[in-house]
Amino acid sequence: MTSHFSDRKDDQPSQGDRAREDARLVEEVLAGNQLSFQLLVERYSDRLFSLARHYTRNPVEIEDLVQESFLKAFRRLDSFHHQSSFYTWIYRIATNTILDFLKRRGRSPIQAVEDPEILVQSEPIDGFGPEADMEREEIAEVTRKVLAELPDIFRTVLVMREFEERSYQEIADMLGISIGTVESRLFRARARFRERLLKDHPEFSPGGGE
Repeated sequence: MTSHFSDRKDDQPSQGDRAREDARLVEEVLAGNQLSFQLLVERYSDRLFSLARHYTRNPVEIEDLVQESFLKAFRRLDSFHHQSSFYTWIYRIATNTILDFLKRRGRSPIQAVEDPEILVQSEPIDGFGPEADMEREEIAEVTRKVLAELPDIFRTVLVMREFEERSYQEIADMLGISIGTVESRLFRARARFRERLLKDHPEFSPGGGE
């Protein structure tokens, strides 16, 4: 007999199905079943680890930040009112946890961004040899330094939009701000990034290397 799920690729749950499953798990946790929260942890831990790696390369700090985020979520679970997805809700908790952690230590919230080509519109780097690797590392270092000079609110939206490729609506939901505010912050963040980049590193301007 042919399964009625056979047309679904790899039988993966849709976003709506997952949201309903998450809501059910939350209700089970609130009813006293803590094992259901472990299922939520297993479902989203990889994503939170990926998020934390944008801000620190220290594995101990990454582990602590993810654990603290889940602990906060567990303690505040009764405040989750299903107005957004569970992932959006816990992502916001994790982002605030990371930024608070770095501010307490007086460190820049962006120190480990790895894909500067998205922001730095330089000439393409051909090849995969040592010279190409060195040039990529130099661009990455320049990008980190420029980002470190931006205010926190601008760094955060740039990482979410340019590196995590999140939609405007996702950013708005995760940061608890309007789409208009997201657009405004991104516009100002990109302008400040380009201004600082070209001031400190004019070689990245069109024809700058000539």
